[in-house]
This record gives sequence, structure tokens and C-alpha cells, in this order.
Amino acid sequence: MNIPGIKALVPMKGYSERVPNKNIRPLAGKPCFHWVMEALSNSKYITEIVVNTDSDEIAENASRNFEKITILERPEFLLGDMVTIQPLIAYDLSQTTGDFFLQTHSTNPLLTTKTVDESIEAFFAQSEHDALFSVTEVKQRYYWADGSGVNHDPLVLTRTQDLPPIFHENSCFYIFSRETNERTQTRLGSKPMMYSIDRLEAADIDDMEDFYWAEFLMERRLKGLL
Repeated sequence: MNIPGIKALVPMKGYSERVPNKNIRPLAGKPCFHWVMEALSNSKYITEIVVNTDSDEIAENASRNFEKITILERPEFLLGDMVTIQPLIAYDLSQTTGDFFLQTHSTNPLLTTKTVDESIEAFFAQSEHDALFSVTEVKQRYYWADGSGVNHDPLVLTRTQDLPPIFHENSCFYIFSRETNERTQTRLGSKPMMYSIDRLEAADIDDMEDFYWAEFLMERRLKGLL
């Protein structure tokens, strides 16, 4: 299988409202963003890691600790909490070469190199889908606001393990081509492929409770208990 070089896109803000200094906050002995950067750096397919940031501290730290790093200083029109991901991706693509990209976040510290590489291989092993995104399989009883079941009949008590799965977009990573993103203006493309990963590996940090959970999981992993 011929897999071209992939560039990783990792946007990082300096300011975080719910978790102060989230990206550089120490997590299990390292700045939080180091964990995903290590996973990407060790990938056999990632040829460059593009860090789009508004923080001089993050830029300096990333450049000092990792190779194959390109720092993009975030322009003023992309600053602020209301900027969505697509304008950032579009800007990154305008500032770099390459045909294929993997976009992830620094707040997914449990993501492994093995998963990164296997998801890339899965994407290039098929031709039906124009993008790939990570999901987590869920088997729980969900309801609409009117009390009707989303994935079950409330009048039939089906065991949760026997329910048809639904899938949560966990935002761990997205794989797409330049052509797909420019054509659809989304990282999901027009016909994306879902790639399921373990829910513990998919731990994402949005608030302090998430941070404590991710740190607990990482410490267990480092002790060989996860």
C-alpha cells in the first residue's frame, strides 16, 4: 500500500477559560500538549507537525522539544473563542504544501501512535470515503426530548450490551485531503469513514474534571495498568 506523507495540524490557543493554561498545564509530569506531539512525532507516516498558535510560550516550547515542527503564528482575524475549526484548517492549508492531512488536538493526551498509524492505513486502504474521523461506540439508552427512544424501544427492556450501537464523534482526529477540504469546506468531507477507538484512549479535556480523568488514565498507563 502506497501511503504518501501526512502533515498533522494541531491548533493550540494560549488562553483557556475552563482549564487555565490547558495546553501547557503539567499532566503526568509533562506539559499536556507534549503527549499528543509525541504520538505524532513517532508516527511512520507523519512528516510534519503544523502548530497554529497565538502563544509565544507554546511556540517556543514546541520548537525546542520536537522535530519536524512548523509554527504558524495565528493571525488576528482568527483570534478569539468564537472561531471554529474550519477557518483554522483553511488558513493552515494556505500556508503549507502537501495533499493529505491529519488534524488533531493537544487535549487528547491518550491518543497513541499505533492508533494514528492504523487509522491512516485504514483510510488509504479504501476508496469509498473522502475523509475519516474518529468515533467511540456507545451502547446506552438515549431519549429524545419527548421521551421516545433514540436507539431503543422504552417499552422493551433490552440489555444495554444488546442495543444497536450509536457512535460519538470524539474529536480525537480527522484525516482528509486538501482537495476534499477545499471542495467541502469541512474536515468531514462529503462521505466520511468512521474509525472507532477505545473510549479511554478518546479521553478529551474540556474542563477540570476531564483533566483530572485524563491525568489519572495517563498515570495508570505509565505504570502499565492501562
